[in-house]
Amino acid sequence: MRIRLFIGLLIVATLMGCHEPVTRPQGSSKPSDLKESLEKANRYLANEEESDIQNYIERHKFDMTATGTGLRYQVLKAGAGDLLQPGQEVSLEYELYDITGDLVYSSEKEGVMSFVVGKGPVSGLDEAVRHLRRGDVARLIIPSHLGYGLPGDHNLIPERATLIYLVKVL
Repeated sequence: MRIRLFIGLLIVATLMGCHEPVTRPQGSSKPSDLKESLEKANRYLANEEESDIQNYIERHKFDMTATGTGLRYQVLKAGAGDLLQPGQEVSLEYELYDITGDLVYSSEKEGVMSFVVGKGPVSGLDEAVRHLRRGDVARLIIPSHLGYGLPGDHNLIPERATLIYLVKVL
């Protein structure tokens, strides 16, 4: 029994001695190189999404207003009163679609969405309601960086999803 154990250990030691050490590829371990690669990939993805949004708008012949952040909105039916302000509570009837046109969520199934302006559940939606009044019906296009971003919502909204909202401010 001891001889078998000794021979087994000898074989393992021999095999481990034949193993080549792991080396990192040269030049790829610098943090600045990694940062540049990630920034380049991010710019590429952002440009692709921007192109998809522009094509979507043109294909549907929407007349939308763009903000500096990438949000687009179009008031379809004007309401009354002043623009919504930070600190005000807002309630929305809504339908949320992905850019392929598939309905993802709606207030009919999920209930009316309510939040305090300035503390919205999605930064793009929070930004959009600041351009609306009570009674407005609007279409919103929210790029992924203003929506649920890279991970999605871990439910029905996939990663890096462009969101299309139809909302009515109650």
